[in-house]
Amino acid sequence: MTRLFRACLALGGLWLAGFVWFVQDASSPPVTATVCDGIVALTGGEQRVDTAITLLRGGYGHLLLISGVGPHVTLQHILHLQQEPLSSPLAARITLGRRATSTIGNAHETAEWAKNNRLHRLLVVTSGYHIRRAVLEIHRTAPDLDLIAYPVVPLALQETPSRRTLFLMFREYNKLLGAEIGVLTGLPDGREGLDGA
Repeated sequence: MTRLFRACLALGGLWLAGFVWFVQDASSPPVTATVCDGIVALTGGEQRVDTAITLLRGGYGHLLLISGVGPHVTLQHILHLQQEPLSSPLAARITLGRRATSTIGNAHETAEWAKNNRLHRLLVVTSGYHIRRAVLEIHRTAPDLDLIAYPVVPLALQETPSRRTLFLMFREYNKLLGAEIGVLTGLPDGREGLDGA
C-alpha cells in the first residue's frame, strides 16, 4: 500500500465521518429560541419563513428580514399564508430582501439590513443542512454581529432519508467544506451565484 493511497484512504475516512456527523446535525431540532434584536430568515427551503414569523410574533426579535425573496412574492402573500392581515402591526416590522440569490448574497443583505437598523444580535433561521454555512458566511461578512442559529428540520429529514435527500446532504456538506476552506485561506469559496440555499 503506497503512502499516497494511505493518505487518500485516511482523507476519505475523515470525509465520510464528517458527512455522517453533518446529516445527524442537520436533523437535530433547534434548542429553545433566544431573544435577539432581529431575526433573519433565508429563503430557499420549507418552513423557514413560517418559523421566522412565528418567532417574530413570539417576541424573539423586534424586526425580521426575509432574505432572498423572489420578485413576484409580496408581503401580503406571505402574511396571508400566516393568516395575518397586511394592516397588522407585524407587517411594519418585516423587510423583504430581494437582492440575494446565494448564501453569500444573503450574508451581504443581512449585514446591510442589520447596520441600517442598528442591530447587534440576530436569530438566523434556515434549514438544518444550511445553518452552519449561513452563519459562517454572515459572520465572515459582518464579524461584529452576534449570531444565534435557529435551524429548521425539513420534513424530508424527519423520516428515513431518500436518495434525493442524501444527494442534497452530499451537496450541502461539500459546500460547507468549501466555505470553511474559504475562511481558513481568506479566499472566497467560488460559489457566489451558484451555491443556492
